[in-house]
Amino acid sequence: MPYPGFQFEVTHRDSHTHARCGRLTTPHGVLETPSFIFCATKGAMKSLTMQQIRESGAEIILSNTYHLYLQPGPGFVQKRGGLHKMMGWDRPMLTDSGGFQIFSLGHGGVANEIKGHRHCSIPKTLLKIDEHGAEFRSYIDGQKKILTPELSIEIQQKLGADLILVLDECTPFHVERRYTEQSMERSHRWAIRSREQFQKSPTPQGLYGIIQGGIYEDLRKRSTQFIAEQDFFGQAIGGSLGGDRQQMYDIVDMTCSMMHPNRPTHLLGIGGIRDLWHGVAQGIDTFDCVHPTRLARHGGALLYPEMAEGKEFISLKNARFAEDTEPVDPTCSCYCCKNFTRAYIHYLFKARELLGGQLLAIHNVAFMMRLVREIRDAIRDGNFREKGRLRGML
Repeated sequence: MPYPGFQFEVTHRDSHTHARCGRLTTPHGVLETPSFIFCATKGAMKSLTMQQIRESGAEIILSNTYHLYLQPGPGFVQKRGGLHKMMGWDRPMLTDSGGFQIFSLGHGGVANEIKGHRHCSIPKTLLKIDEHGAEFRSYIDGQKKILTPELSIEIQQKLGADLILVLDECTPFHVERRYTEQSMERSHRWAIRSREQFQKSPTPQGLYGIIQGGIYEDLRKRSTQFIAEQDFFGQAIGGSLGGDRQQMYDIVDMTCSMMHPNRPTHLLGIGGIRDLWHGVAQGIDTFDCVHPTRLARHGGALLYPEMAEGKEFISLKNARFAEDTEPVDPTCSCYCCKNFTRAYIHYLFKARELLGGQLLAIHNVAFMMRLVREIRDAIRDGNFREKGRLRGML
């Protein structure tokens, strides 16, 4: 199936790993890959304006079908010219299908259950999953809603993002293999229905299929082959990625080894510093995660582990920063780091001033963009593995 206005071209390949640089062309511009997609979940980036996001270097953002379906509604967005115009964003954008939120909430939590953790306290809202779709209660007013593959595509077409995803069921870590297999097969049927709905009235959007299969190698292989055989523009790795970081890496490695080689590849919901280096080494082109901005709201500033005592961030709420006159990151040239000290940011959080989270969000967005530029430069220069090892990432 042709996707007018869309193209993905691999421009550089690393000789020691599967890392690659590419150019992903969309109607709203060209995205250099590997890249990171920042989450403007409800049609807004928490605490940041679109101008601040652009000035921090962000090249692509995403919004969430589930949340925008419930509020303000896809019709509201469409009447205002789509997400790009409504939000004031003129660069590439992605929307996910809504499946992650519905099914993770159905199992009692959001990211924790999908990504491996077994315990959380978020109330369940999923009422029923069957071949037709998913029935759930709105977290806004408690009304019963249903999301089908067809409706998910219709909503995303009205929202108007450049890159869109098929509806799938995201199985968490703790479910049995038998259910994982049944869910995967249903997600495959939903993927076909999503594609067929998209083909009824194609819009200038690139449709991604999603690979499921949980932690099971044979299921991942079947799902990877199935998605590769369908007429999708891109492919994404979804579902449970295991109970710990190493198992996640093993699943990503194994899945990447079987994927369509000429399509842009996205890893859903993953965004740690080490995770990006490892994922790129296996051939991942794009990542998304709420981590950078969520961490900022809780006082966390992203740093390489050698600057953060082995961690990937420092918490400026910590009392040891109360008299620290250093910039948040002495190596960073973002607005936050050029103008403010760690002590000032510490004070802002202690005083419960919203500015603290906003300044750290500016830094964290800028940090992630520096990170992906460093990775791209290393691939182009032929020293990706060496640079990753020097950083302690590979």
